[in-house]
Amino acid sequence: MLIKPQSTTNSSDYQALSKAQLLALLAQKDAQLATEKKQKEQLESSLVEFEKGHLKKDKYIEILEELLRLKKAQQFSASSEKLAFQVDLFDEAELAAAIDELTDQLPDDIKPDEDTEKETAGKKKKSRQRGFSPDLERVRVELTLSDEEKAGADRTFFVKVKDELEYIPAKLQVKEYWQEKAVFTDGPEDRFITAQRPNHPLGKCSVSTSVLAQIITAKYADGLPLYRQEAIFKRYGADISRSNMANWIIRLHDGFVPLINLIREDQNTENYLQIDETRIQVLKETGKTAQSDKWMWVTRSGSPDKPSVLFYYDPSRSAAVPERLLAGFNGTLQADGYSGYGPVVEKLGLTRIGCMDHCRRKFVEASKAAGVKNKKGKVTKANVAIGMIGKLYALEKKIKDLDAGQKYDIRQEKAVPILNEIKAWLDKNESRVMKGSLTHTAIIYALNQWPYLVGYCNDGNLHISNVLAENAIRPFATGRKAWLFADSSKGAHASATLYSLIETAKANKVEPYSYINYLLDHIGDADTLEKLEALLPWNVPMDKFEKKVSLFKKGQ
Repeated sequence: MLIKPQSTTNSSDYQALSKAQLLALLAQKDAQLATEKKQKEQLESSLVEFEKGHLKKDKYIEILEELLRLKKAQQFSASSEKLAFQVDLFDEAELAAAIDELTDQLPDDIKPDEDTEKETAGKKKKSRQRGFSPDLERVRVELTLSDEEKAGADRTFFVKVKDELEYIPAKLQVKEYWQEKAVFTDGPEDRFITAQRPNHPLGKCSVSTSVLAQIITAKYADGLPLYRQEAIFKRYGADISRSNMANWIIRLHDGFVPLINLIREDQNTENYLQIDETRIQVLKETGKTAQSDKWMWVTRSGSPDKPSVLFYYDPSRSAAVPERLLAGFNGTLQADGYSGYGPVVEKLGLTRIGCMDHCRRKFVEASKAAGVKNKKGKVTKANVAIGMIGKLYALEKKIKDLDAGQKYDIRQEKAVPILNEIKAWLDKNESRVMKGSLTHTAIIYALNQWPYLVGYCNDGNLHISNVLAENAIRPFATGRKAWLFADSSKGAHASATLYSLIETAKANKVEPYSYINYLLDHIGDADTLEKLEALLPWNVPMDKFEKKVSLFKKGQ
């Protein structure tokens, strides 16, 4: 439960909270204070400039108002980065025509098909999907006439009148294992032969692998905390405590480590990786307070054939962590502007490219903070930057289904001139925008990151942004809002392992529950490298759960 401190909270309210809830409450307050401290430092910097006479009073007030509008927008406005007016800031039709002209010059065997052209030509209203997936089981229900009603009829027939989706609730059952034993008395002593018991990943355990798979999928794919699952199981007649569930998850982590190591080795043989990191609250970490920041790192391979997503917990955000994760990797690394990646790239001899999403996001913040200025129809410089960057995204949408060679050619032909236009605009306006403003901050960030932001044009296999890694880390961030923190470092490491398996399965279009259940059924017998490799998502026998996988793909 998310605890929201209020000014009216008294000491008795705090006494009703558990130790873990109190620590989570302190962590929330610390995070809020850190944000306010950063804003305070920015204000103090502006104040110093104002006192030195470098910043006029009206400009100083303007910065204060801008920061206030941004804070209100972050707190009350929609979190989407889409702006209602951004399409009008560049001539998308002109851009599309230029792309079509280039596409017409391509040989027939590499032109995108007509369906792709229609799909990417522009935004169209989505047609309503009628009916349900053909992969769903269908049960025929016949509504019959009585004998009296059809007496004297020449013939009868049935007409289908509607489809109706039915929900079948989950149910629990208890498996009773009866082990057969044979007794032989043909010797001086009786001999016994016992039927072999199935291999359970936890040895003696009171729940089956299907229950464990449900617990894991519910928490790490659906963001359902263990205490809520405890209540759900209780409704179905099973008393499974959250502490038992947490212990099972931690114990399973050890069995999955060899598989995670194998995925890491495979990932680091790729030539293109994306990396990102986000905070995680861990209450019990040696040498760290409960309120201090700890980090969940994620790396994602860019391979279309064997995509993998790996999470890794570490209490540190130092450059030593990515250096350890990327050991053996020799290729292109895509990351945001965090300075800790610089030493790693230099030491390992990697090629680094940036993330255009992060660059655009800063201009979006500046645009949101502009507030009432846009009511008069005035387009701010931040809006202009968003519009120019939008041209790049429109181009990427147009060529997303082409192969790497075609993407490279079109980027060189169309994206590079747009990037040159943006760079010239940044250089021109850097000195024209008020220092300390959000727009100036966005321009400086873009200029500092420019060598990395243009790097994606050098290879058609690369992406314009780090969005795949961010999408992979988003379920973790969403789930974190529900369960708030990990109790110990063991729990954080276990969470990293299970998020890795869930997200790697999803990246390979494999339904998460089916994959986790399959792993639990076979991981105990994987005593050789060949058996372990057979458990990788891209090697699993799809016919084992083909129907569920098909439904999962449609849901994606």
